[in-house]
Amino acid sequence: MKLRNLFVALAATVALYSCGSSDKPVETSKIDTAAVTYAVNVDSSTVTWSGTMVKVYTHTGTVKLTSGSVAVAGGKLTGGDFTVDLKTINPLDSNYNTTDHKKEGLVGHLSAPDFFATDSFPTATFKIKSVDGTTATGDLTVRGKTNEEKVTDLVITADSASVSATGKLVFDRQKYGVAWTAKGKDMVLSNDIIISVMN
Repeated sequence: MKLRNLFVALAATVALYSCGSSDKPVETSKIDTAAVTYAVNVDSSTVTWSGTMVKVYTHTGTVKLTSGSVAVAGGKLTGGDFTVDLKTINPLDSNYNTTDHKKEGLVGHLSAPDFFATDSFPTATFKIKSVDGTTATGDLTVRGKTNEEKVTDLVITADSASVSATGKLVFDRQKYGVAWTAKGKDMVLSNDIIISVMN
Protein backbone atom coordinates (compact mmCIF):
# COMPACT_ATOMS: atom_id res chain seq x y z
CA MET A 1 0.00 0.00 0.00
CA LYS A 2 1.16 3.51 -0.75
CA LEU A 3 2.19 5.43 2.37
CA ARG A 4 0.86 8.95 2.57
CA ASN A 5 0.83 11.52 5.34
CA LEU A 6 -0.85 10.15 8.45
CA PHE A 7 -3.64 11.75 10.46
CA VAL A 8 -3.23 12.49 14.14
CA ALA A 9 -2.67 9.46 16.37
CA LEU A 10 -2.59 6.96 13.55
CA ALA A 11 1.15 6.54 13.53
CA ALA A 12 2.35 4.96 16.73
CA THR A 13 5.50 3.90 18.49
CA VAL A 14 5.30 1.24 21.16
CA ALA A 15 8.06 1.22 23.76
CA LEU A 16 8.35 -1.76 26.05
CA TYR A 17 10.47 -1.22 29.12
CA SER A 18 11.37 -3.54 31.98
CA CYS A 19 9.66 -6.64 30.68
CA GLY A 20 10.17 -8.68 33.83
CA SER A 21 9.85 -12.47 33.83
CA SER A 22 6.49 -13.71 35.03
CA ASP A 23 8.24 -16.65 36.74
CA LYS A 24 11.45 -16.95 38.71
CA PRO A 25 14.53 -15.75 36.84
CA VAL A 26 16.07 -18.61 34.92
CA GLU A 27 19.73 -19.54 35.00
CA THR A 28 21.77 -17.70 32.40
CA SER A 29 23.06 -21.01 31.04
CA LYS A 30 19.49 -21.99 30.13
CA ILE A 31 18.65 -18.83 28.18
CA ASP A 32 19.81 -20.19 24.85
CA THR A 33 17.72 -23.36 25.05
CA ALA A 34 14.79 -22.89 27.41
CA ALA A 35 11.56 -21.17 26.40
CA VAL A 36 10.84 -18.31 28.79
CA THR A 37 7.67 -16.22 29.01
CA TYR A 38 8.07 -12.64 30.18
CA ALA A 39 5.25 -10.46 31.49
CA VAL A 40 5.31 -6.86 30.31
CA ASN A 41 5.70 -4.43 33.17
CA VAL A 42 2.84 -2.10 32.21
CA ASP A 43 3.80 0.47 34.86
CA SER A 44 7.13 1.14 33.17
CA SER A 45 5.97 0.55 29.60
CA THR A 46 4.43 3.09 27.28
CA VAL A 47 2.82 3.28 23.85
CA THR A 48 3.58 6.52 22.06
CA TRP A 49 1.92 7.71 18.88
CA SER A 50 2.46 10.45 16.35
CA GLY A 51 0.68 11.48 13.20
CA THR A 52 0.54 14.30 10.70
CA MET A 53 -2.36 16.23 9.25
CA VAL A 54 -1.41 16.85 5.63
CA LYS A 55 1.20 19.63 5.58
CA VAL A 56 -0.41 21.25 8.63
CA TYR A 57 0.87 19.88 11.96
CA THR A 58 1.91 16.75 13.82
CA HIS A 59 0.40 15.42 17.02
CA THR A 60 2.13 13.08 19.45
CA GLY A 61 1.04 11.39 22.66
CA THR A 62 0.62 8.16 24.57
CA VAL A 63 -1.78 5.35 25.34
CA LYS A 64 -1.27 2.70 28.01
CA LEU A 65 -0.69 -1.01 27.83
CA THR A 66 -3.01 -2.94 30.14
CA SER A 67 -1.26 -6.29 29.75
CA GLY A 68 1.28 -8.13 27.64
CA SER A 69 3.72 -10.99 27.45
CA VAL A 70 6.46 -12.26 25.18
CA ALA A 71 7.86 -15.76 24.82
CA VAL A 72 11.54 -16.15 23.95
CA ALA A 73 13.56 -19.30 23.21
CA GLY A 74 17.18 -19.41 22.12
CA GLY A 75 17.27 -15.64 22.10
CA LYS A 76 14.45 -15.51 19.56
CA LEU A 77 10.84 -14.40 19.89
CA THR A 78 8.39 -17.31 19.67
CA GLY A 79 5.10 -15.75 20.79
CA GLY A 80 3.40 -12.97 22.67
CA ASP A 81 0.30 -10.87 23.14
CA PHE A 82 -0.42 -7.22 23.96
CA THR A 83 -3.48 -5.23 25.01
CA VAL A 84 -3.70 -1.44 24.68
CA ASP A 85 -6.25 0.73 26.51
CA LEU A 86 -7.65 3.06 23.84
CA LYS A 87 -9.43 5.11 26.50
CA THR A 88 -6.06 6.45 27.65
CA ILE A 89 -5.34 8.56 24.53
CA ASN A 90 -3.19 11.40 25.86
CA PRO A 91 -1.88 14.08 23.45
CA LEU A 92 1.47 15.56 24.53
CA ASP A 93 2.39 17.99 21.74
CA SER A 94 1.70 21.74 21.69
CA ASN A 95 -0.07 22.06 18.32
CA TYR A 96 -3.34 23.33 19.75
CA ASN A 97 -5.10 26.62 20.33
CA THR A 98 -7.66 27.80 22.86
CA THR A 99 -10.59 28.11 20.46
CA ASP A 100 -11.37 25.56 17.77
CA HIS A 101 -8.53 23.01 18.07
CA LYS A 102 -8.16 21.75 21.63
CA LYS A 103 -6.62 18.57 23.02
CA GLU A 104 -10.00 17.55 24.42
CA GLY A 105 -11.51 17.84 20.95
CA LEU A 106 -8.84 15.56 19.47
CA VAL A 107 -9.36 12.95 22.17
CA GLY A 108 -13.12 13.11 21.66
CA HIS A 109 -12.77 12.77 17.90
CA LEU A 110 -10.44 9.78 18.11
CA SER A 111 -12.72 8.14 20.68
CA ALA A 112 -15.86 8.65 18.57
CA PRO A 113 -17.69 5.96 16.52
CA ASP A 114 -16.11 7.03 13.22
CA PHE A 115 -12.64 6.43 14.65
CA PHE A 116 -11.91 3.97 17.47
CA ALA A 117 -15.36 3.86 19.15
CA THR A 118 -13.76 3.47 22.55
CA ASP A 119 -17.03 3.24 24.48
CA SER A 120 -17.85 0.06 22.58
CA PHE A 121 -14.29 -1.14 21.94
CA PRO A 122 -12.03 0.15 24.72
CA THR A 123 -9.02 -2.02 23.88
CA ALA A 124 -6.97 -3.17 20.90
CA THR A 125 -4.96 -6.40 20.95
CA PHE A 126 -2.22 -8.17 19.03
CA LYS A 127 -1.47 -11.89 19.45
CA ILE A 128 1.57 -13.43 17.78
CA LYS A 129 0.89 -16.73 15.98
CA SER A 130 4.25 -17.45 14.35
CA VAL A 131 7.69 -15.98 13.87
CA ASP A 132 9.91 -16.40 10.82
CA GLY A 133 13.29 -14.74 11.11
CA THR A 134 12.68 -11.06 11.80
CA THR A 135 8.96 -11.18 10.96
CA ALA A 136 6.15 -12.08 13.35
CA THR A 137 2.66 -12.91 12.09
CA GLY A 138 -0.30 -12.43 14.39
CA ASP A 139 -3.92 -11.42 14.86
CA LEU A 140 -4.62 -7.71 15.36
CA THR A 141 -8.03 -6.82 16.80
CA VAL A 142 -9.34 -3.25 16.62
CA ARG A 143 -13.01 -2.29 17.05
CA GLY A 144 -13.88 -5.98 17.42
CA LYS A 145 -12.49 -6.81 13.96
CA THR A 146 -9.58 -9.23 13.67
CA ASN A 147 -7.16 -9.53 10.76
CA GLU A 148 -3.80 -11.16 10.30
CA GLU A 149 -0.93 -8.67 10.26
CA LYS A 150 2.87 -8.79 10.28
CA VAL A 151 5.45 -7.17 12.53
CA THR A 152 8.70 -6.72 10.60
CA ASP A 153 12.28 -5.79 11.48
CA LEU A 154 12.17 -7.66 14.78
CA VAL A 155 15.13 -7.41 17.13
CA ILE A 156 15.02 -9.26 20.47
CA THR A 157 17.44 -8.75 23.36
CA ALA A 158 17.07 -11.09 26.36
CA ASP A 159 18.93 -12.11 29.49
CA SER A 160 17.99 -14.16 32.54
CA ALA A 161 15.53 -11.60 33.93
CA SER A 162 14.35 -9.30 31.17
CA VAL A 163 13.66 -8.92 27.47
CA SER A 164 13.30 -6.02 25.07
CA ALA A 165 11.88 -6.10 21.56
CA THR A 166 11.73 -3.80 18.56
CA GLY A 167 9.73 -4.05 15.34
CA LYS A 168 7.27 -2.32 13.01
CA LEU A 169 3.63 -3.03 12.14
CA VAL A 170 1.77 -1.38 9.23
CA PHE A 171 -1.94 -2.04 8.75
CA ASP A 172 -4.90 -0.64 6.81
CA ARG A 173 -7.38 1.10 9.14
CA GLN A 174 -10.26 0.46 6.70
CA LYS A 175 -10.12 -3.26 7.51
CA TYR A 176 -11.03 -2.41 11.11
CA GLY A 177 -13.85 0.05 10.51
CA VAL A 178 -11.72 3.06 11.43
CA ALA A 179 -13.35 4.77 8.48
CA TRP A 180 -13.70 8.46 9.18
CA THR A 181 -15.82 10.04 6.46
CA ALA A 182 -15.34 13.66 5.52
CA LYS A 183 -15.01 15.74 2.40
CA GLY A 184 -11.51 15.32 1.01
CA LYS A 185 -10.79 12.47 3.44
CA ASP A 186 -8.37 10.73 1.06
CA MET A 187 -6.19 13.84 1.03
CA VAL A 188 -6.30 14.14 4.82
CA LEU A 189 -6.23 10.64 6.28
CA SER A 190 -4.03 7.74 5.20
CA ASN A 191 -5.39 4.21 5.22
CA ASP A 192 -2.07 3.03 6.62
CA ILE A 193 -1.41 2.97 10.36
CA ILE A 194 2.19 2.47 11.44
CA ILE A 195 3.12 1.03 14.84
CA SER A 196 6.77 0.72 15.78
CA VAL A 197 7.82 -1.42 18.76
CA MET A 198 11.08 -0.31 20.32
CA ASN A 199 13.04 -0.31 23.54
